[in-house]
Amino acid sequence: MKTPSEAGASGSSATVTTSPASAPTRALRIALGSFGEAGHTFPVMALARELKSRGHEVMVHTWHRWQPEIEAEGLRFAKAPQYDLDPATGTYLPPYEAVRRAVLDCEDEFRAFRPDVVVADVLTNTPALIAERIGVPSVTLVPHVYPISDPGMTPYSAGMRNPRTPVGHAFWRRFNLMMEPGYRQGEREYEELRIALDLPPAPGPMPTLSRELTIMATFPHLEYDRAWPAWAKVSGPLLWEPPHGHTELPPGDDPLVLVAPSTSKDPEQRMLRAAMRGLADEPLRVLGTTNRRQVMQPLLVGKQSRLVPWVRYGQVMPEADVVICNGGHGTVARAIASGCAVLVVPDDGDQRENALRVAHSGAGLRLPRRWTSPKNLQLAVRRLVSDGRYIERAREISAWHTANPGHETAANLIEELVAKKTAANA
Repeated sequence: MKTPSEAGASGSSATVTTSPASAPTRALRIALGSFGEAGHTFPVMALARELKSRGHEVMVHTWHRWQPEIEAEGLRFAKAPQYDLDPATGTYLPPYEAVRRAVLDCEDEFRAFRPDVVVADVLTNTPALIAERIGVPSVTLVPHVYPISDPGMTPYSAGMRNPRTPVGHAFWRRFNLMMEPGYRQGEREYEELRIALDLPPAPGPMPTLSRELTIMATFPHLEYDRAWPAWAKVSGPLLWEPPHGHTELPPGDDPLVLVAPSTSKDPEQRMLRAAMRGLADEPLRVLGTTNRRQVMQPLLVGKQSRLVPWVRYGQVMPEADVVICNGGHGTVARAIASGCAVLVVPDDGDQRENALRVAHSGAGLRLPRRWTSPKNLQLAVRRLVSDGRYIERAREISAWHTANPGHETAANLIEELVAKKTAANA
């Protein structure tokens, strides 16, 4: 059973500092754009709610599926187009052609809203490009760790530790040089898109990141020590989730483990099946969720276990001691913010990177997907529960989060940017 921690909030490895509060001189009109997947929309919603609470008028531009939730928060909804097929040819549009069409289709709505600033999720180019075309500041919101690797570092999303020897640094420098042609190709395609929209070239690397302000909505404890550009800031995580009914927890006083699989990865549900079986006879309470996905094979549910279709993390995680997940940043951030040790069983992509950063922070462990088995998950959870250092570290970071709310810091940074731009143009 989780008990309050007396640990402090020291130990951040990031060199970025959070922003002090500063009251804006007037209410602002702020447009936010989000890629429609939950891991990108939820942080935008957390920020939108905070901005609205400060008296700003807020518009959220994203997929139609989120309109009820956006309007329930008292926010203005703007529908982002989704181009699956070219109506003329019946083929899929190239990514940047879809963005070009979206910019031209949506620009009038942004102009009518008259934003003072536009905040665009890192996977959403349309609002950022519109901001440039209508001449207002643009902010990039990254709902995970900083995605640019310095020379000699392992590539982002590789899920591999940074080198610690001269030989290792030399290897990864050479590897990154081999990847350069692919990076340059992407930058050329983005520059062609900008030319088609009558915009000047943007600086690289990753020219889609705003050089006015890019906010990493993550814990500084998950970041590496590095040289940070002046326009890159770490705010802390932005946490929001749709309302959901109360979930009954397994009864008893044993430690609670939440098994929270991805909503989009691990289609075979290997992690969920292995965790439910491996923990069935442990002196633990286990709550597993299918996240409303069809159960592909029978799942073993122990005497102190429950399996439910959906849970509200904001209700359950504060009661949990350990969270097992595939490594989506939103789930990892919510777990650590709740003071839970985390076991990450990554599937692919940024999940591998998030698993590595959890281990780097000291707040949990990672288990490679190829080692997913009931026994291995059982042993990993035993270690997290018996070795108090992991839960203690998670609670230290949680205490930092309580003292430095990410939504407040991100909103402060945006208000300060607008104030500086206004003063410079006066």
